[in-house]
Amino acid sequence: MKILVATEKPFAKIAVDGIRKEIETAGFELALLEKYTAKKQLLDAVCDADAIIIRSDIIDAEVINAAKALKIIVRAGAGYDNVDLQAATAAGVCVMNTPGQNSNAVAELVFGLLVYAVRNFYNGTSGTELKGKRLGIHAYGNVGRNVARIAKGFGMEISAYDAYCPTEVIEKDGVKALKSVEELYAGNDIVSLHIPATAETKNSINKDLLGRMPKGAILVNTARKEVIDEAGMEQFMEERADFKYVTDIMPGNHAAMSEKFAGRYFSTPKKMGAQTAEANINAGIAAARQIVDFLVNGNEKFRVN
Repeated sequence: MKILVATEKPFAKIAVDGIRKEIETAGFELALLEKYTAKKQLLDAVCDADAIIIRSDIIDAEVINAAKALKIIVRAGAGYDNVDLQAATAAGVCVMNTPGQNSNAVAELVFGLLVYAVRNFYNGTSGTELKGKRLGIHAYGNVGRNVARIAKGFGMEISAYDAYCPTEVIEKDGVKALKSVEELYAGNDIVSLHIPATAETKNSINKDLLGRMPKGAILVNTARKEVIDEAGMEQFMEERADFKYVTDIMPGNHAAMSEKFAGRYFSTPKKMGAQTAEANINAGIAAARQIVDFLVNGNEKFRVN
């Protein structure tokens, strides 16, 4: 069987070597498509692939339909909204992610952004400290739990809201479980956002919700672009000169935000959460192992469709 690694932005060499070892030890063939510049290259490469490992590459219905032998797609990372799940399901293709492999990297970035924000983007003026601040974690999954772990070291007061995570799971970590998203935003100086982009969550972080946050509040978003109501965010920041927004997902209105809110808004040029050597290696090798386990043993543990 042929396993294709299709990455417009390639894995590090050490990750590719680890993937190759997992694939070839299992008796499968590894094919690489790296730094491709046209969709046709991807369509040609998938035509005889039994499995695909991707990063942020777009796998839509056209790609899935071109891959006649395809059995499984694994997105090396937590998010999988770059894969057309409906088309994959219709074609009988299993889709997986690799939850947890990038979690520490994303959580550390949260605090890199927060320190930058509370120190006024290092502009030479006096800032504040994270110690003693109230931190609300919106979604208590793998990343949220790592954020809580790190926040304890900063001496922060930590609470979390997750509609799908039992209260006892949150509170066993010494984190206060809240009963509503409104309570989370109203009761914290800082909210760290970790919800996925779903029909339910898209544009859910809106002007009304943000308006519940106290004076001097900060929102840090290392989740997904689509969950922010960008027009509402811009309008809110026009009205609330005390509010800061920092993110590693550049919004569509980035130019306007930068011009209007210098010193209160910051976005990295590209999504940076998983951009560490360790996360790169972990996610890639995990993807390879999951494919082997699926093809050999039928294990669908991390299936998302």
